[in-house]
Amino acid sequence: MSFTFTPENIKTIAKLKTRYPKPQALSLPCLWMAQYQEGFISIDAIDVIAEVTETPAMEIYRVATFYSMFHLQPITKKRVMVCKTLSCKLCGSEEILAHLSKREDVLVEEVECLGSCGSAPVMQIDDLYYEDLTTQKVDAVLEQL
Repeated sequence: MSFTFTPENIKTIAKLKTRYPKPQALSLPCLWMAQYQEGFISIDAIDVIAEVTETPAMEIYRVATFYSMFHLQPITKKRVMVCKTLSCKLCGSEEILAHLSKREDVLVEEVECLGSCGSAPVMQIDDLYYEDLTTQKVDAVLEQL
């Protein structure tokens, strides 16, 4: 296997193991660590996580593909996730999506609720949320990246 966790991540995993009753509960934290470490989750990382969590690799793969925040391939463009649920649609997310789709420098994804309905429409880039969006605000955010 070509993936190995960093020594710091190995220490974090050891600490987390003491907090959870079963190693399988470490699946999500390990997926996050692998993604932050490498920028995406490789098949080799899935195999290592399966070993660490005593879980079949296919189950780790299912978890990684279920959640939109995990990437199984390197991302070459800035990933912009736009909420597609009702509150955001009512507040203009379709206009935001149409505006973003014209840009070639971003990878636009429609995702389920980002949990910020009171400040819709919302987009997420990396770990940051951008709320109360207009097309002008979107352009301003992307220019700063």
